[in-house]
Amino acid sequence: MKTTIPFSDLIVFSLLVSGAVSAHPVENRQIEFPDIPGYQTLLADLHQHTVFSDGHVWPTVRVWEAEADGISVIATTDHLEWRPHDKDVPFTNSNRAFELASEEAVKSGKVLVLNGGEVSRDLPPGHVNAVFLKDVNALFIDDPMEVFRVAAEQDAFIFWNHPNWVAQRSDGMAELSDMHRELIARGQLHGIEVVNEYTYSDEAVQIALEQNLTMLGNSDVHGLVDYDFDVMEGGHRPVTLVFATEKTKPAVKEALFERRTAVCIDDTLIGRKALIQPLVKACISPVKTEILHSYKGETLVIDVLFENRSSIDYIFENQSPFTLHNQPDIFTLPAQKKTVVQVKIMDKLPEFEIPFRVLNAVVAPKQHPIITYTIETPTWTEEVPGSGKN
Repeated sequence: MKTTIPFSDLIVFSLLVSGAVSAHPVENRQIEFPDIPGYQTLLADLHQHTVFSDGHVWPTVRVWEAEADGISVIATTDHLEWRPHDKDVPFTNSNRAFELASEEAVKSGKVLVLNGGEVSRDLPPGHVNAVFLKDVNALFIDDPMEVFRVAAEQDAFIFWNHPNWVAQRSDGMAELSDMHRELIARGQLHGIEVVNEYTYSDEAVQIALEQNLTMLGNSDVHGLVDYDFDVMEGGHRPVTLVFATEKTKPAVKEALFERRTAVCIDDTLIGRKALIQPLVKACISPVKTEILHSYKGETLVIDVLFENRSSIDYIFENQSPFTLHNQPDIFTLPAQKKTVVQVKIMDKLPEFEIPFRVLNAVVAPKQHPIITYTIETPTWTEEVPGSGKN
C-alpha cells in the first residue's frame, strides 16, 4: 500500500505536479490502442473522485491527467453519501465537479466529461456508479431501489463498482445477490467493473458473460494518477476501451449500452472474444515477410516482421505445428516495436497459417483467445539476393 499524503499537502502537490505534467508529459505516457474495423477505439475512465467527496484533487486536475494519458472520456463520480472534506469544500451541488471539469475540457476539446455519481451503500447493492446523469442531486434517496429507478429515469448507464472489494466481501469474490438479479431484470443495472484500481475479478467477468453486462475497468483514483499508478516509472491507470462509431457522448453511450468494451490493466486485456480478437489483430500485424538468408536460398525458415501498434506488450504462445527458429514457443512482442519471428515451415509453401494464443488477454475465466495469421511467403528462387551466413 502507498503512504497516505495529508489532504492539504496533496492539494498543493496535485496542482504543482499536474501543471508540470500538462506542460511536460512523460515520454510515451499516453495509452494507445488502434481502431478496430467499424469503430473508433476510445479510452475511458468512468470512476474517479475529487475534493467534492473523498478525492484529493480539484476537478480540473482530472481533465489535465486525462489529456496527458490520451484518455478521451472521463466521468466525475463523487460519492453521494460520503463527503469528508465538507469543512474545506462545503457541499451545495453534486453536479459541481462535473461543471468545473466540463469547463476545463472545453479549452482543448480532447476530453468528453460525463456527469455521474457513486451511490455508496452496504451490500447489496454495494457501491454503484451512474453516468450520463442530468442531475446527480436527484439521487439523494434513502431507498436504494428507488435510487436505481430515478437514475434509470434519467437514462443513465449504471454499473456495479468493485464487486470484489474486500471491505465488503472479505473473500474478494464477486457474487450476485437477489437484489442485483432484480435490478438486471428491471434494466436498471447495465455493467460491472471487472477491474478496479489494482484489482481484477474472474468472478466479475463470469457475471458479465452470464448476465450480459458491460465489462468496465476504472482507476477509482482519489489522489494523483501519476502517484497512484507510478506513471513516472512507466505505469498507467486501468482503462475501459470503448468501441464507438464516433467520438461523441451519444456514441459512447450507445457503445456502453451495447457492451462494446474491453478492459486494460497493466499489460492485460479483458473482454468478449468477439472484440478482443479484432483488437489484438489491429494491434499486432505482420508488416514484412522474407526468406531467411542462406548460401543458396535453400532455407525453409521464414522471417516474419510483426509490428505492435499498442502501448502494451503482448505475450504470444505458438499453437502451430511449426517450430520457431529465434525464440521459444512463448515470447513477448514489446509495445510500439517491431519484432522478427522466424518460422520453420518445412516446405516451400506459397502461404501458411500460424495461430498464437494470447496469454495476456482474457475472454473468460482461465480462457485466452487464439489469433491466427495467414502469412504469404516471398517468391521462392534458387538464389536469394544478399545471401550469406547469419
